Amino acid sequence: MNFQQLRIIRETLRQDFNLTEVASALYTSQPGVSKHIKDLEDELGIEIFVRRGKRLLGLTEPGKELVEVVNRILLDTQNLRRIADQFASRESGHFVVATTHTQARYALPQIIKWFKTDYPRVHLALHQGSPVDIAEQLVAGEADVGIATERLDKVPELVTFPFYRWYHAVIVPYGHPLLKVKDLTLELIGEYPIITYHEGFTGRTHIDKAFADAGVVPDIVLSAIDADVIKTYVELDLGVGIVASMAYDGFKDRNLALIPVPHLFPESTTRLAVRRGTYLRSYALAFIEKVCPEIGEENLKAAIQKQNGSE
Repeated sequence: MNFQQLRIIRETLRQDFNLTEVASALYTSQPGVSKHIKDLEDELGIEIFVRRGKRLLGLTEPGKELVEVVNRILLDTQNLRRIADQFASRESGHFVVATTHTQARYALPQIIKWFKTDYPRVHLALHQGSPVDIAEQLVAGEADVGIATERLDKVPELVTFPFYRWYHAVIVPYGHPLLKVKDLTLELIGEYPIITYHEGFTGRTHIDKAFADAGVVPDIVLSAIDADVIKTYVELDLGVGIVASMAYDGFKDRNLALIPVPHLFPESTTRLAVRRGTYLRSYALAFIEKVCPEIGEENLKAAIQKQNGSE
């Protein structure tokens, strides 16, 4: 048994059992991948994969249990490297934060500025993507920390902490009829074309639920992952915008008016997530404590080290 065999098992799941893609991802040959799998099965005396001819269709029952152990072994191997790096070079390294455009643009700039000032020798990479992308990067060990509003707290391999809470707001050009309404309702908003976030981004599920609960079918004429795009088309008077309240800047968005409506849409919580069982370098812990100062380092470490489903 060797680490290459274990990496092949893990990558086979990531590539949906396509051995050609596994070989490409691991820079090896497909026959080599197949031989490693067969050698490991022979050594263990079990079949890991369900087969139809030469094709792999899924995991056998023992294969499902084996994969959990493989993932733990590879995670602990990564942790060993991080521990060694921690003591060899405490103030330098590589730190990956996966997040959405909204968080990178509006919530994180001052935190990133602080981090780069305090840890100038740490290479910080910001990976922008959807909440699903962020969760996948964390589980795969491709990111150290993830920050998003959706999805992260639904993934059992991740532990999450609340970052901040916020509400959606309505934005319209100055002179819009809605600015004259004293008590804005979803029914009134629904009389206009709506421009808001794409499904799966920045609390869109809360927007959809609010309209559904009110029995209103909104005419969403344009959706985007970027609040700046939404504001651009609202400014062109193509519709009423619904955005995260922190995405509005009174100076930069001076052609638009913000209408706070915390009574119309549920509160949203943006969360920070890390993979359970991950060893975090000191600068990663410092970053998390800066984002979530109420947690405390000891509670943070204890939460991360809990296994899936354990109390």
